[in-house]
Amino acid sequence: MNRIKAVFQHALVWPCVTLIALCVLDLAHNAHFLSITMLDGHLFGAPIDILNRAAPLVLVSLGMTLVIATRGIDISVGAIVAIAGATAATILADDPSRVTLAISAALLVGVIAGMWNGLLVAFIGMQPIIATLILMVAGRGVAQLLTGGQIIPIGAKAYLFVGGGYLAGVPCSVWVAVIALVLTALLVNRTALGLFIRAIGVNPVATRLVGLRSSMIVFGVYAFSGLTAAMAGVLASSNVRSADGNNAGLLLELDAILAVTLGGTSLLGGRFSLAGTVLGALIIQTLTYTTYSIGVPPEATLVVKAAVVLAVSVIQSATARAVLLRQFRRVFPAPKAPLAEASK
Repeated sequence: MNRIKAVFQHALVWPCVTLIALCVLDLAHNAHFLSITMLDGHLFGAPIDILNRAAPLVLVSLGMTLVIATRGIDISVGAIVAIAGATAATILADDPSRVTLAISAALLVGVIAGMWNGLLVAFIGMQPIIATLILMVAGRGVAQLLTGGQIIPIGAKAYLFVGGGYLAGVPCSVWVAVIALVLTALLVNRTALGLFIRAIGVNPVATRLVGLRSSMIVFGVYAFSGLTAAMAGVLASSNVRSADGNNAGLLLELDAILAVTLGGTSLLGGRFSLAGTVLGALIIQTLTYTTYSIGVPPEATLVVKAAVVLAVSVIQSATARAVLLRQFRRVFPAPKAPLAEASK
């Protein structure tokens, strides 16, 4: 009994249950939901499509996870996605052969944007939501300035391969997300950095008193968030073959925060799970697929998403589960054991 209770208290159990439930719902509506076919050496099917479209969200959520683990927040990642895509498209518009330069410039711009956030938060002492709100507003304007308020088409084949091509039958965007996940996991689990990030989230004052350079770590975490957002911007612009400074990455920061929290990372800092974050991103993308496939009107999609996220969050809450359990026991009390027969 204790072992079963421990299993259900694991942070990844309820995200897994939610993802499985969504897949069962899709399978009930479409018997071929899980079928994957090979065509011209490429894998096709609903699961592949979900993984492909979830890749940019996974990348953004990885950076967001480490930021939230330090008691921070980054609501500028959507704008950084737009800036990165606009930067690459602007370079490719002049010379389609400069793919390496375009990708490098996009990633560099993302790192610089993240460093700007880190500077405001770690060294100037601004509240994270205010500091990143500045870039969220200004960054969207910068992206529109780069594109001239227009949608810039991208025709460089090598660049389009990054987000729309296939490698070993699997979309390249999925490989990029997997590599980023593995490298991030190695960074936080095989070095002391993960311990330092958790320590900062638990008690930032104590970490400074023991001599840990917490400001530099927080600065680096925001720079990493900018990098992952820029990677997502490259994938997104490559996948849609264009850069849109106005709509690229719009509301992506909210999906990233939801993915992180659904995966069990605490908004109070100190506790995070990269595996949970990936599950959260897959839940959001699968939920989006489900709402469209079962015929939910587009105007109600966000309402359905919010309802599911609320339900999962309540289930994950230990306090909410305790309240529900008390109410259940009150309505359905356990039968009393019969009185022992008096000994003669």
